[in-house]
Amino acid sequence: MIVTDFAELSDTKVLRHRAEAMLHGQVAHPATQFARASPDQTLYASHEFRVQQITLELQNEELHHTRLALEASRKRYLDLYDLAPVGYCTVNARGMILRENLKAASLLGLPRSTLLKQLFSNFVIKEDQGKYADLFALVLASGQPQDCELRLLNVNGVALWVNLATSLSDGAQGAALVRVVLTDISARKQAEAEMRQAASVFTHSAQGIMITTRKGKIVEVNDAFSRITGYSRAEALNRNPRLLGSRKQDRDFYRGLWKSLTSQGQWSGEVWSRRRCGEIFASLLTVNAVCDIHGDTQQYVALFSDITALKENQRHLERIAHFDPLTNLPNRLLLARHLQLAIAQAQLRNQIVVVAYLDLDGFKFVNDRHGHDVGDKLLIHMATAMKASLREGDTLARIGGDEFVAVLTGLDIAASCLPMLTRLLNAAVARVQIGTVVLQGSVSIGVSYYPQEHDVEPEQLLRQADQAMYQAKLAGKNRYHVFDAAYDCTLRAHLESLERIGLALVRGEFVLHYQPKVNMVSGQIIGVEALIRWQHPEKGLLAPASFLPEIENHPLAVSVGEWVIDTALAQAEVFHAIGLDIPVSVNIGARQLQQNDFVARLRDILASHPEVNPESLELEVVETSALADLTQVSLVIENCQRMGVKFALDDFGTGYSSHTYLKRLPVELLKIDQSFVRNMLNDPDDLAILQGVIALAMAFRRKVIAEGVETVAHGTALLQLGCELAQGYGIARPMPAGDLPAWAATWQPNVAWRSAGIQ
Repeated sequence: MIVTDFAELSDTKVLRHRAEAMLHGQVAHPATQFARASPDQTLYASHEFRVQQITLELQNEELHHTRLALEASRKRYLDLYDLAPVGYCTVNARGMILRENLKAASLLGLPRSTLLKQLFSNFVIKEDQGKYADLFALVLASGQPQDCELRLLNVNGVALWVNLATSLSDGAQGAALVRVVLTDISARKQAEAEMRQAASVFTHSAQGIMITTRKGKIVEVNDAFSRITGYSRAEALNRNPRLLGSRKQDRDFYRGLWKSLTSQGQWSGEVWSRRRCGEIFASLLTVNAVCDIHGDTQQYVALFSDITALKENQRHLERIAHFDPLTNLPNRLLLARHLQLAIAQAQLRNQIVVVAYLDLDGFKFVNDRHGHDVGDKLLIHMATAMKASLREGDTLARIGGDEFVAVLTGLDIAASCLPMLTRLLNAAVARVQIGTVVLQGSVSIGVSYYPQEHDVEPEQLLRQADQAMYQAKLAGKNRYHVFDAAYDCTLRAHLESLERIGLALVRGEFVLHYQPKVNMVSGQIIGVEALIRWQHPEKGLLAPASFLPEIENHPLAVSVGEWVIDTALAQAEVFHAIGLDIPVSVNIGARQLQQNDFVARLRDILASHPEVNPESLELEVVETSALADLTQVSLVIENCQRMGVKFALDDFGTGYSSHTYLKRLPVELLKIDQSFVRNMLNDPDDLAILQGVIALAMAFRRKVIAEGVETVAHGTALLQLGCELAQGYGIARPMPAGDLPAWAATWQPNVAWRSAGIQ
């Protein structure tokens, strides 16, 4: 408390009473520490004198303490006043500054001595002068405290917002004084402005904005969100963003999105969404994670814009630039891109690209006689028919009036294109009725290939095919001609070979030989493999390598494959009749296995041999064929296994990803390729491969059999590696069916194998 006068000092009567008490020894003197008066002292001064003397001393002492307290209180007041976090100043009725603290001087930008007697209004920004004048007049007139928010401009040119609180006070001689309290609210005003700006951006943004919790619950959306999606704010709140899901993105897409959000805190890209009405729309989406000071995600903010119209325009422009407006086929520009891509893929996969240049025969006559309208309709019809005759991955483009180009890809040998060229010719010769006009069309086709002996550019391939097409015209039209003479000879030879193989199948020239499969320790015959041979009338008995590659990509491969299964099952019936019940295995080619009706056809063949248990049939699938379409092959195997048929994976170890895909193929047996077995005794690498393959088979709980066991040493080494099942020349060569019973009756495993097995 600040003491401004001596009103609180003790009165004279109280001090006198204390002095008399001290004289009588009842109270010790606090300052002089008088003892009880001696007789000499008592004689020296009268009682009244001593009382007055002590009273005066007490008064002086109390006055001294009061002054000290007053000074300490004054210092505390000045410290609180000067060091206050808000500005204080006192102005007179004219608005002149009479006193101010340090904070007020800091806010106004001048030393305290310089501020004295300056008008406070000099520091009020021009736009707020009227507000200040009204406030000042009101506090003087009403005597009540007043406050407002206004802007000051200090001498440094810095504008700041303050809360101005005023109250009326009386000064000396009754003069009116105004106490002013200045609170700097600039930071708050800036934050409010930023919040208003953010709120305005949020509300009026053309982009849809959605804010969700960390767990994905929508907590706020803006107007654009409702306009784009059709969901009102009330309908969207507390829902999951999945309400916009279109199902056009798979799980991998969303895994990638969340992975990016988790690791980088943001994701952006294009996404397909669904409006409330069910319409699908494209949007450009950006999602950001909002984290707290600890880096923990608290919310997600998603901004998106509807780019459906942009996508449609882009698609329309691309179609105009890349597609023929009459037939909707790719034009020359897009053809060049497809051809370039096809060549690049062929280089990577070591495959062949076929370029077929097609020109309609007699089209000028159609236009001249029936008019361009009929000619255009004929072009549309023939383009549709020829496109339908090709595979999904092939390209058919229109590059001129009646000129088309087909690009055929994914071919392993040149002859594989022959069925496709035939289909193109057949599609073009179909009779077409346009109004009352009936037309018979045809095409001439020129063919070129990639790769060639020398490097060749895409444009050069087209020129070669174009030249070959003219040769087809000269040769009589409605046919194809191959540009390269060497290829042409190869194709002709291949055609002749196909015709001869087909004739051999009709004439019954194919036979089956059977190679036993045994357990080298127990001596058990676990089965026989049916191997096709061609009993050629002129060339004698031909091995499968001399003719099977010719039909690998031809429908004949399916016909021959079904003949092998049917013949093997018929022979199994004969074996069963004589008491020789051993399983029969048959090799299945990729083309046959991938037929849509393979399972149904196999069921029909099994039904035609009721005496054979389906479990006695084993189908051997070449590993590289199985890996070509793993999902489809696995499904076919499972369907066949339900009928009882067993499966083996042939040539195991030669595939490029055996260890990766093995667990997805439901086969019971792995056949180690003979190329590894034959060299295992001399080649450490082949031996290491065998060890790995056998270990892999054991790890996946598969049986394993080795092909190519040609000597006793091969069998002994395999037994030491843990492989007991084998086939090969060291056990028995493939033999006619009639020789098998006698061989089976006398077969005994080698003594060395039995010893190795016992160990």
